[in-house]
Amino acid sequence: MARKNFRNRLLLCVLSLVPVIVVVTVVLQRYSDSATADWRRSLPDGFDFSNRGNKRLSKPAARLCPNGMACPDNHFSFSIQSGAANVVAPKICLQNKMVLGTAVRNAGVGINVVILNGKTGELIKTGNFDMYAGDVNPLIELLKSIETGSVVMMASYDEPASKLTDEARKLIAELGSSKVQALGFRDNWVFVGGKGAAMDSGFEKYKKNDRASNKYEDWPEILELKGCIPRFME
Repeated sequence: MARKNFRNRLLLCVLSLVPVIVVVTVVLQRYSDSATADWRRSLPDGFDFSNRGNKRLSKPAARLCPNGMACPDNHFSFSIQSGAANVVAPKICLQNKMVLGTAVRNAGVGINVVILNGKTGELIKTGNFDMYAGDVNPLIELLKSIETGSVVMMASYDEPASKLTDEARKLIAELGSSKVQALGFRDNWVFVGGKGAAMDSGFEKYKKNDRASNKYEDWPEILELKGCIPRFME
């Protein structure tokens, strides 16, 4: 009889605990869902929940060119960045595509040049000319070979002027540059000009090397230039 009473009391205790267990389970489940949602929201974009073996998605590649400008019809968008001291090479982009720079392995110390067909925007040629330890004659030959209707883009890196002769400066000035005559040792310079077409005079920037104001001790700050190049019309 005593054993029967004990079993009955035990059964009653268990049955009385069931509602409590159910309530606690529901509360914990709701708290867990809320905490999980907050935890997921706190994670950085790109975290992969679908595949636990891969904790993060691959990071997107660094943007090679800045966002292109919205240009009118019969114009090409461009952006140019000069070199930074003797560490970071310049880059030139056309229609949001890099045509000169480290990523395409055609930039170097001195004066960097890109020549475009001014009618179609097609890339004709790129070149890098060392104006410190190199020879200016290949640059002069290139400048003399530029055909009417071409767009010419230039960017300095490290040292653009030591070997730059009067003849070379005159040929660049004929493309529309107003700063090339003043270009000196380790100055920074970016320029867009053309042959046979009047270019916007705003398509040029120049920064003199001055230790009192330089950003990188012996070199001035990076120069950036972007805009819309009008298509060459005969």
